[in-house]
Amino acid sequence: MAEPVPAWAYERVGLSPHDPRWAGTARIEAERLANLLAPWLADGVEHIGSTAVPGLAAKPVIDLMASVTGIDDVVDEAGGRLAADGWHHVPPPLDGRPWRRFYVKPDESGLRRRAHLHVLAQGHPRWDDQLAFRDALRADSGLRRAYTELKRRLARRHPDDRERYTDAKAAFVAFALGRSGEIRYR
Repeated sequence: MAEPVPAWAYERVGLSPHDPRWAGTARIEAERLANLLAPWLADGVEHIGSTAVPGLAAKPVIDLMASVTGIDDVVDEAGGRLAADGWHHVPPPLDGRPWRRFYVKPDESGLRRRAHLHVLAQGHPRWDDQLAFRDALRADSGLRRAYTELKRRLARRHPDDRERYTDAKAAFVAFALGRSGEIRYR
C-alpha cells in the first residue's frame, strides 16, 4: 500500500520578503548535514537558492546543496540518518530530476516545507551553476530586482504548481549565467 502524500507536497507558491534569519538557519542546517553526511561528503554543503541572497524575495524554504561521492550511496546508507533528522526523501521518479537526490524537511506542523536538500554527485555541473547563480544575484542589484519581478509574476501565474513555477525560471537562470536557452541536466 502506498504511503499518503504529505501535505507539504501540495504547498502553494508564496513569496516572502527576505528574512536575515535565513542565513543563520541555513548555517545550522548545513553544519548538521555536514556531520550526517561526513562519510560521503566531497565538496561540502552550501546554502543556495533565493534565501541565500540578501534582499531577494523568496519562498521561505532554505535550499541546501551537498556534493557527495555517490548520490545513491547517500540514499542507501545515510537515508536512516537523514530521516531521523526530519528529512523526507523524494524518489527520483517523483522528483523528475535524475541527476540529483532530493530531500524535504517539513516544519513541525508537517504542512509546510522548511528546507530542501539537493544531493549532487561530486563534479556535477549543477554544483558550479547553482553557486554561480547565487553569487551573480548577490553581486548585481539589477539582476536581483529583475529576478524578484519574474518570481512574483510566476508565483501569481502558478500558485498551485511549484514545478511549473520552478521550470519557468530556467531561461532567466541561463541568461544570468551568460548562456542562451534553458539549462538542462541529464
